[in-house]
Amino acid sequence: MDYEKAKALAASEDPAVRLQLAKRADTQPEILYYLAVDEAEEVRRAIAENEATPAHAYLLLANDASEEVRRRLAEKVARLLPDMPADEASKAREMAIQTLELLAQDELTRIRAALSEALKSASNVPHHLVKQLALDVELIVSAPVLQFSPLLTDDDLREIVASSAQSGALTAIARRIGLSAGVSDAIAATRDVSAVASLLANDSAQIREETLDLILDAAPSHESWHEPLVHRPNLPGKAAKRIAGFVAASLLKLLSERKDLPADALAEVRQVMERRLDVKLEAEEEAVEKDEQESHTPMAEAEAKVKKLIKDRKLDNDAVQEAVERNDRNFVLQALVQNGRIPLSVIQKAMEARNGRLITALVWRAKFSMRTAVMIQRDIARVPPRMMLNARNGTDYPMSNPELEEQLKILGL
Repeated sequence: MDYEKAKALAASEDPAVRLQLAKRADTQPEILYYLAVDEAEEVRRAIAENEATPAHAYLLLANDASEEVRRRLAEKVARLLPDMPADEASKAREMAIQTLELLAQDELTRIRAALSEALKSASNVPHHLVKQLALDVELIVSAPVLQFSPLLTDDDLREIVASSAQSGALTAIARRIGLSAGVSDAIAATRDVSAVASLLANDSAQIREETLDLILDAAPSHESWHEPLVHRPNLPGKAAKRIAGFVAASLLKLLSERKDLPADALAEVRQVMERRLDVKLEAEEEAVEKDEQESHTPMAEAEAKVKKLIKDRKLDNDAVQEAVERNDRNFVLQALVQNGRIPLSVIQKAMEARNGRLITALVWRAKFSMRTAVMIQRDIARVPPRMMLNARNGTDYPMSNPELEEQLKILGL
């Protein structure tokens, strides 16, 4: 396009004209730079996406007031950076790196998350940038690079495991392809239930026999570990014998059908199966008795109350808030379980973690108000004030629906 014509179009009062110019790959760089501060957001969005936009416009766009402009810029620059040669286009690469460093500190989680997703598999980007994202306090930001980035070293991963209190971050690391024995040792040492379950399910993760023994010490009380243990490749015979002592009958049968176990281990596993068959009737009788006893527990009584309110269409925010005020924890938990169709164990895990974001997402799923979420955080879960999520504009949820869905995904919902 002729430069004078492009200049005239850039000065047009019609934003649609300027938008078409901003989308063109043959528009002169100085014209695109000029449009990077256009008053129309749709024009700036197009400039952020246009691969012909000059690198010195990136910093302008990285500071744009529009979240969407910054998000599109993050995705584009992250996509282009790995292919920018360090010699020929060193200035452009330097500006691109500065832009991504700025976006990695963006106040909006969605921007940092988009950047992490775009960089998670890149190998030709600065190590410090990826590590910064890996250390982000928001799991939606850190998880993609923790699980996939080839730039994170074993030292990086062990450091993050040692310093991280987030189960989700540990779980993301545990899912890495080809995880080294040293990092597996560090994850196993945390005894984090979700992370160790993911580690055991990761067939490519190297786990030393000594580390597996430590896991087995705690395994009987963690049912989520049982199935991945039974299916663990290259399972030592000694470990198979120990596993046979605590897994459910269905898993014990699968263990007994493995073709790669030593003969003595296989024989012992099958003996355990036979002993269990002999006492099956006794176990069933005990289970019936136990069920009868559990039907009179406080949790069972709370479940019955909640189900009746649901049947009568009376389970609402007022009912839950009144339960919070009288500190009826079991009622509150059952209200979330029944109305949100959420496993009790998931809710208890979020409560124990005292994680305001996770608890808010669970209340949202159960279709209760943000005021109810605040009360549950404060009075039932005892979330520290600095970790609590408060309502926006007095009543609204402070996170968007996609952000709430992401929090639920962390819990496996």
